[in-house]
Amino acid sequence: MAPKWPTQHNGRWHDFLITNVMKTLFTLVTIMLVLSLVDNTVSGQANKTSSPSKKTSVASDTIKLPPPNATKSKRNFSNVQHWENGKTPEAKDGFTVVKFADGFENPRWMYAMANGDILVAESNSNHSIWEKIGGFLIGASKSNNLKNSADKITLLRDSNGDGVPDIRITFLDGLNQPFGMLVLGNWFYVANTDALWRYPYNPGDANIKVKGEKVVDLPAGKHNRHWTRNIIANKNGSKIYIAVGSGSNVAENGIGQELLKASILEVNPDGTGLRVFASGLRNPVGMDWAPDTNVLWTVVNERDELGDDLVPDYLTSVKEGGFYGWPYVYFGYHEDPRVKDPKPQVVENTIMPEMGLGSHTASLGLVFYKNKAFPSRYHEGAFIAQHGSWNRSVLSGYKVIFVPFKNGKPSGPPEDFLTGFIADLKADKVYGRPVGLLVQKDGSLLIADDVSNTIWRVSATTSNISMK
Repeated sequence: MAPKWPTQHNGRWHDFLITNVMKTLFTLVTIMLVLSLVDNTVSGQANKTSSPSKKTSVASDTIKLPPPNATKSKRNFSNVQHWENGKTPEAKDGFTVVKFADGFENPRWMYAMANGDILVAESNSNHSIWEKIGGFLIGASKSNNLKNSADKITLLRDSNGDGVPDIRITFLDGLNQPFGMLVLGNWFYVANTDALWRYPYNPGDANIKVKGEKVVDLPAGKHNRHWTRNIIANKNGSKIYIAVGSGSNVAENGIGQELLKASILEVNPDGTGLRVFASGLRNPVGMDWAPDTNVLWTVVNERDELGDDLVPDYLTSVKEGGFYGWPYVYFGYHEDPRVKDPKPQVVENTIMPEMGLGSHTASLGLVFYKNKAFPSRYHEGAFIAQHGSWNRSVLSGYKVIFVPFKNGKPSGPPEDFLTGFIADLKADKVYGRPVGLLVQKDGSLLIADDVSNTIWRVSATTSNISMK
């Protein structure tokens, strides 16, 4: 059985460690030599450029991006300071931010049960001692929690309705890097990194102690850079959609290692009928249905090491059978000069995403606002959590943004909604990193801040609710 090498969303140094450290390094000196060699390789690519293919597309006609390596690719991990002395993120005027819960072990994702209970998936990478040493040497330990995954789901319950959870219990444990969660009928589904599982569930259960069953295997394996697996069902519960990120940056281990990855998969609730619903999506994580439509949307983490301003992460609708470029082209039909594999014919039909979200922002969380507690301008719009950059000379992301929607389409540019995560931009210091988003039944917005082990709650003030 092949070993599993889970890794962080934002810690894309994992494949670097596996291919260049784990195989050849047995001393710290060798690790440093290999890191130096990789830096020289990246620098040597700075003079390489690529031009759009003769095959035109929306991207090559309307979106102008800098050439590859217009700036040198830089590893610039943020230094997490954590929140102290009652400090919180900063919301727009008319909103209040409070700490909802803390003391977790990497709270990555959340799910709301029908009775208002909140489930929190606590999961992380499981690093070997050599990976932890390598992470320290390249600075990743400043930005990421390198402790092994807690592999559990915690339930939070507000039994007295005061907006603060007063019951906290382990809902399910013994998992393998759990992430996406879902209730369909009398089943609770959880997506581990290597398989979709389900467990018998009755409404109101505070924990699950019965044995589950594997629904379907999911691709993981040795190259598993983007290990999270998010899930969402369609409106009638007849299909489950599974977001699976790429196992690498740009298929550098061979496209054959990416089978069923960089895709959104579709499967029946019993595990039959597994197929690729959409592909070429490097790392789709957050998924949600646009209000009053049957259109699935996702945010996508794009590729690294092409310079400060490449490649933009993006928000896009997901078309059945659609191809979105990875690894051959990006943001429409801009060719990646590093990919040498012949392009399959599907690349000619690459779909241009609806909206760019900034390069290296690590846009992960996505939720449409389908409640009425916020002012009307937020109704039906999309909130997006940006976990923050590691591959940019000046930090980007580290905030929650809002994209207004009208008639199921973006109706304006992204705007900052929750900021204050960056403590000192010049010193690359941050307080935390937002990742998962959830709208509660009362209309408040929850934000999982995984490296500070905190969940924040944003609510509208009474005066703000009446605002247009």
